[in-house]
Amino acid sequence: MTATHVDVLVVGAGLSGIGAGYRMQTRTPGKTYAILEARHAIGGTWDLFRYPGVRSDSDMFTLSYPFRPWTNPKSIADGPAIVNYIRSTAAKYRIERHIRFGHRVVRASWSTQDARWTVDAEHDGSTVTFTCSFLYLCSGYYSYTGGHVVEFPGQSDFAGPVVHPQQWPADLDYAGKRVVIIGSGATAVTLVPAMADAGAAHVTMLQRSPSYVVARPTADPMADRLRSLLPGHLAHRAIRGRNVVMSTLFYQMFRRLPERSATMLMAGVEKAVEGAIAVDPHFKPKYKPWDQRMCLVPDGDLFRVIRERKADVVTDRISRFTASGIELVSGATLPADVIVTATGLRMVAFGDIEMSVDGEVVKAHDTTVYKGMMFSGIPNLAWCVGYVNNSWTLRADLTTQYVCRLINHMARHGYDYCVPAVSESDADDGRPLLDLTSGYIQRAAAVMPHQGTRQPWRHRQNYLVDLATMRLRRVNDGAMRFGRSGIRAGDRTAA
Repeated sequence: MTATHVDVLVVGAGLSGIGAGYRMQTRTPGKTYAILEARHAIGGTWDLFRYPGVRSDSDMFTLSYPFRPWTNPKSIADGPAIVNYIRSTAAKYRIERHIRFGHRVVRASWSTQDARWTVDAEHDGSTVTFTCSFLYLCSGYYSYTGGHVVEFPGQSDFAGPVVHPQQWPADLDYAGKRVVIIGSGATAVTLVPAMADAGAAHVTMLQRSPSYVVARPTADPMADRLRSLLPGHLAHRAIRGRNVVMSTLFYQMFRRLPERSATMLMAGVEKAVEGAIAVDPHFKPKYKPWDQRMCLVPDGDLFRVIRERKADVVTDRISRFTASGIELVSGATLPADVIVTATGLRMVAFGDIEMSVDGEVVKAHDTTVYKGMMFSGIPNLAWCVGYVNNSWTLRADLTTQYVCRLINHMARHGYDYCVPAVSESDADDGRPLLDLTSGYIQRAAAVMPHQGTRQPWRHRQNYLVDLATMRLRRVNDGAMRFGRSGIRAGDRTAA
């Protein structure tokens, strides 16, 4: 069979992939593209996660696209609202016609001689082959097949259901039942109030150690005011800009003044719980603010259900599961009818795609990240990875626009490929792609790409700096090498 060829092949039809489709149509109008989606629906993360209360953990004015204003009155939105926004965007700009559903990419091989990728995808039990000049991975950095699973001692003895949020059963009945949620991250703090308010008899969040938790209102009065005074796109830009500046300033303050920031965060929790639970140890982490991601609770819903005695928090370690609950190392017992293991994501590199360059298998950990999006020694490939300290889309859209800029640069100058080339001194840092101490990142350190010693081999977490760098600095920066294929030029000389 003859492979289907496109100029740009995008993997993933979630928030990033649909944004990529729009930018390809508007920034590289002469290029063809297709989007391969493993599942049978648009939405990515927001369509996959169906657990109670699933929602954004950043404001929608920055999580939404800069080219399509968020008009919903809630600035912190639930999963279904976000899915609807992504799908309506795909329909509005006719991106849907470029999507091939049910195509799970399993391998990709690059040929410098041909200056193209050959991509194999599984579809309806068969292998379908595509070729492309540029491969753009918008499938995120976690596995869609399953989260991080911990096998606890005695787990099979438990009489009730044990559920992981990533595989939430549609028919799970927890009304009037005692629920224990294992974890302290964003998923856990979302599930606790959602299940408590939905009729669970009582919900307990069981954690080994706490996370920083910050309350934020779901409504934004200033945003509402601006939207009433300005046209939609102008209001969206103004609100987005304000939120970017404020989030950047707060992040910098937390990192530069960690002790003072931690004190401020603890004071906020103390006020919110109103003495219903001890802040120390249940909400006092041992790490500094933003060493790990902060957990957002809209309208302080977690604190409210704790005050109402619908839920509580236990900080301890698990000894073993029993038929009726969990025995803790401290000797206490937590009775449970349902146990939810919110134990985190399982990170994968390059969408878990088997990759090779000129016949040599690529090991992601041996590569160094270039501008947070490309990788040393891998030609014509970018991976869309968002911020960990701000809205995902801020970084995703910057990356996509840079990919378009790169493709246009090659077209203007007659190049067929580009490849980041890192020197030995720039590549020896070993810092992980995402510079946090979170468990899911540390577990994946041995398989993920790493950062280098200096720019452009660092993945910064600063949108304002990245905005200037990605928009204004020249594409041909000395670290990026350009070349022509053997078919067209007869050699592999890089410029």
